[in-house]
This record gives sequence, structure tokens and C-alpha cells, in this order.
Amino acid sequence: MNCFYKTLILSISILISFAASAQKQQVILISIDGLRPDFYLNNDWPAPILQHMAENGAHAKAVKGVFPSVTYPSHTTIITGMPPAKHGIYYNTPFEPYGATGRWYWEYETIKTPTLFSLSKDAGLVSAAISWPVSVGAPIDYNIPEVWSLEEGVDRFTPMKSNATPDGFLQEIETYATGKINTTNFGNGGYFAREQKFAAAASYIFEKYNPDLLAVHLLSADHFQHTDGREGFMPKRAVSAVDAAIGQILETVERLGKLENTTFIITGDHGFVDIHTKMAPNVLLKENALISEDEKDWKVKFHTSGAAAFLHLNKPDDSESVGKVKELLNSLPDSQKKLFRLVEKEELESIGADPKAMLAIAPNEGISMTSTAEGALFREGSGGTHGFFPEHENIYTGFIAFGGKANKKTVLKEMYLTDIAPVIAEILGLSLKDVEGVLYPGILKK
Repeated sequence: MNCFYKTLILSISILISFAASAQKQQVILISIDGLRPDFYLNNDWPAPILQHMAENGAHAKAVKGVFPSVTYPSHTTIITGMPPAKHGIYYNTPFEPYGATGRWYWEYETIKTPTLFSLSKDAGLVSAAISWPVSVGAPIDYNIPEVWSLEEGVDRFTPMKSNATPDGFLQEIETYATGKINTTNFGNGGYFAREQKFAAAASYIFEKYNPDLLAVHLLSADHFQHTDGREGFMPKRAVSAVDAAIGQILETVERLGKLENTTFIITGDHGFVDIHTKMAPNVLLKENALISEDEKDWKVKFHTSGAAAFLHLNKPDDSESVGKVKELLNSLPDSQKKLFRLVEKEELESIGADPKAMLAIAPNEGISMTSTAEGALFREGSGGTHGFFPEHENIYTGFIAFGGKANKKTVLKEMYLTDIAPVIAEILGLSLKDVEGVLYPGILKK
């Protein structure tokens, strides 16, 4: 009799364990760098997987981003629900007053607020990430961070391998998922091959390690919109490659029978704008002795970030120099002044931009910024860029929730980048407190 009850209890325990495992909710967060809503709203784009997900899940027609609308601040907002002023990643590259070294905000320790990764760790969940910005040293169980070397001659892949965790993880990925990775099939132009390898790595990680949260950053759509602008063959080819990568990950989830409990969150960091002109506001400062001839001494300087420029002071209380900069910009000919607007300190604070910036230049579509203090104030530009104030329609990014907990046929006219983290936190049962993002109940099933 005792043996019978022991067997019964063991059987019940196994069933309970199996039921709990079956109900486990997982999230695959995929960021498409340079995602525009028309990739999934317009069938002219070669993205059948994205279009299927949007049609059969929840999606937004527009997602408004942060300022500047560039990659690293945006990705940090995605995983925190906070604007740059709160999470601390203000630009792609930190402001370096005596000359840019090429450093980016790579290290996770620069983030000032909790993230989905830290909350997952605290909750005992398993997380994984591939090429996620600002993730070197992050509390991610299986992590291949986005990072590169400033040393000449060092390939793009080696720093990722040396910073991957746990030790030997990327070698494992090469052995069992992607094959050998080198500069030919990963860096120096191998953008489409990279998407395939990221998809293979993500599929392997999902199947072997079963993470509760898997975050993947896909890059080629951004690269080719920078080089070629919003339209044309190469951007479409890039979107096709991204879509195929997502399809490969989706197939893995379906093959494992986990689609009902796995929610895909597809989003991006910014849209894109075609550029015809560049503005170099530091030229104006140098011409008026606010930056010295050798550029070693300066009172004020613009830190440019894509299509935006943010004014920084050498001495925090130098309001006189700020006034001088405003005077110089406002005294430009009307034909030049109409190409941009000044964003005052109060507006920067209200949108959650860098708290140390005294003002910013937000250009019209078609105008980008450059940090140089040499040459003409305005010069020819080409290709595409981002960084614009998030009031421009072309700079909006997108959002799709598909599978798992995602509602079907839910369409949001607009949402904000800060609203994405609350969706993921709700699915995973994480306590994301005091964020600026809103959880729209219609996105998820009850």
C-alpha cells in the first residue's frame, strides 16, 4: 500500500511538473534595426513572415521613439520602459569633449535603471541575447554582446567572442549552430550572412537552453538604408534577409511545438529619412571663437547624433555662451533657419533627452548633422539616416506581437517605444515598476 501511494504521489508530481512546464510563457524579442511599419503594412516589401505575423497577431501602425532616434538609446528604452534621461544611454556614443575616440555605450553597467534582463535574473528566469546593444557584462545567462575593438586590424567578431558569456559559449555556437565565423561571412560586408548566423544561433539557443527571454538584434536593414536610402534594391534585399532570419527562428519554435506558449515581440529602434544636405553647427561655433582654432579649447560644443545635435557646456554655469549660440543660430538667413528648429532645455527635459544638453538642433527631414568644425556650415549629403526628433512620420518604427499570449487582429494606431517593456514584463510575470511605458491590455490575451 505504501508503495502504491508513493508511486501515485510521484506520478502526480510528474504531471504537475509537466503541466507547469507546458504553461511556461516565453518571449522572443527581435529588434530589426531600422524597422519601418511599411515593411509589414505594405505588401510591396518582401517580408511575408512579418506580414503574416502582423495580420495574425497584434501590431501598431506607428511606434514613436526617443530623442535622438538612434540605436543604443532606443534599444535601452525597449528593455527598460524608460527614456534616455532615466536609463542613462543618451546617444550611441558618449560625448567626449576633447575628441571622439570611437567608443560606444557598450557596457551594461552604464544603464541606470532595471532592465528586462536584470528583472529576469532576479526572478530566477533564464535569458539569452544575441548582439543586443549595451549588453557587455549584462546579467544575461547566454550572451553574445554587440561590441567591437578600437584597435586597428582587429576583426569585428573577435571582441564579441571574448565578451560572450559563459566562457566558450560562442565557440559552442560555432560548433553546433553556425559553423566557423570569420570576417568573410560575418563582418566587412557580410550583412546577409550575419542575419542567417544570428538566426541559426538563436534557434540553437532556444532549443538547447529553453530561455524565458531571448533577445536578438538584426542589423542589415539599418546598414543598407544608410548607404542607399529608404528605397531601392539593397534595402529590399536586406528586409528579405531579416524576414528569412525571423522565419528560421519561427520554424524552430513551431517544430518544437512551443508557439502557443512563445510570444514573438518584433520591434525596432527608428525609421529612416533620405538625406540631401548636412549641417555642421560646430563650424559656426569655431568661426565665432566658441571653439578655438586648434579645437583644444572650447566653451560650447555640439555633440551630433545622426540627424540631431546637442549643445554641451565646458563650464556648467556658462549661460552666456548658450545665449551666444542661440543668437548665432537665430541670426542665420531665413533660407537656412527654416531647415531646422531649436529644441530648448525645457522641451529636452519633457521628452527625456540628455539632461546635460543645454539645447538641441532638430532638423527638417532631408537634413543631417556632422560634428566637424571644418568646412562649410551646410554641405551635400546622401543616403539615409535617423536621429530625428520623433515627430516625423518617416522616423516611426514598428511593433508586432505574434503567437503565445498575443491577441489576434489587434491594431494600434500608435504607441511609444517605452510601451514595449511593459508588454514583455506582463507575459513573463516580471515586476516592472515606475516606468513611463503603458501596458495596452488589448495586445495580450487574458
